[in-house]
Amino acid sequence: MAAVLGRVIVYGGKGALGTACVSQFKSQNWWVGSIDMKPNEQADANIIVNLDNNWQQQQTEILTQIKDTLKDEKVDGIICVAGGWAGGNAAHKDFVKNSDLMWKQSVWSSVIAASIAAEYLKEGGFLSLTGAKAALAETPGMIGYGMAKAAIHQLTKSLAAKDSGLPFNSLVACILPVTLDTPMNRKWMPKADTSTWTPLEFIANLFWKWSQNQDRPANGSLLQLITKDNKTELIAD
Repeated sequence: MAAVLGRVIVYGGKGALGTACVSQFKSQNWWVGSIDMKPNEQADANIIVNLDNNWQQQQTEILTQIKDTLKDEKVDGIICVAGGWAGGNAAHKDFVKNSDLMWKQSVWSSVIAASIAAEYLKEGGFLSLTGAKAALAETPGMIGYGMAKAAIHQLTKSLAAKDSGLPFNSLVACILPVTLDTPMNRKWMPKADTSTWTPLEFIANLFWKWSQNQDRPANGSLLQLITKDNKTELIAD
């Protein structure tokens, strides 16, 4: 059996982007833990989220499972790619319902990921959160989504600041995608220009580089992922 070269936790490890991240790190002989509602068969350990639990209960259950799994080990990286999308303006019949869902999917997971990092991330490790380029400005057609993602941008800045509770010399960064090239997006937007969609492998490779201390952005960076003609560039905010 090959030696484990590093450890990473992927929050949202069963989603399209999460699965790409799990595959990337597994291919490099890393130990990978997945946190999601369903297990990722590729992962070395699966922490299952119970959606019936409130925010605090979710955090308690997840941290208990991580403690049982890691024992006294720490991890080199925590990648939170959990999230979702729902639209609606203030007059939409599901405005509050959708806003609540966006908060649960994006903000709950990001805050829990930060609490995991405070306890289990190595010094010099990295935490990646997922915001959205759209949330840098107003989002009247998807208010709940924009609000939740903007909260993650703020969380990133706070975690990168002094006395945030994260380990010494750790990196916190937030990716701000526009549209990801996922099977679901291809299904629901069959006529879209996919040359402007960001490949999942590009993002998974970005995280891999950070784990190797390569091309790390400044702490607290909000990184827009701008894809044009199938080429992606990072614009740091």
